[in-house]
Amino acid sequence: MDNITIRKASFEDLKTLLDFEQGVIDAERAFDSTLKTHDAKYYNLEEMLTMPHIQFAVAEVNHEIIASGYARIETSEPYLQHEKHAYLGFMYVLPEYRGQGINRKIIDYLKDWAQSQEITELRLEVYFDNSPAISAYEKFGFSRHMIEMRMSIK
Repeated sequence: MDNITIRKASFEDLKTLLDFEQGVIDAERAFDSTLKTHDAKYYNLEEMLTMPHIQFAVAEVNHEIIASGYARIETSEPYLQHEKHAYLGFMYVLPEYRGQGINRKIIDYLKDWAQSQEITELRLEVYFDNSPAISAYEKFGFSRHMIEMRMSIK
């Protein structure tokens, strides 16, 4: 798909981003039974769009936003070799555009931004059972790193 434009998100994109947030949450409910069944909210998107350490990106086709993602610069643990890394999140592509390499284009855009900020490592989280996402991220060059474990004690 050659007519895709990747650009920095703006306040004019907020309504679509809020819809995408619900799309992300809906998709993740299949992997996390502890998510609220309604009124779930992950992000303060209004604030995130203004923060200098966060780069929010959207993909457009014919002036329609079809995908999103962000990179957030975070301080790394003091025992690591790098002082900062970029955490990727809000990776969402409208269902009818999935499988066309759009997520890779967003990641490339965010990677370029992170490198311009002198960041040398990207990180993201993906549910352990989300095999399609894991495979896609591995194709992009990510490697499995840790498994977070939890136990309900109620």
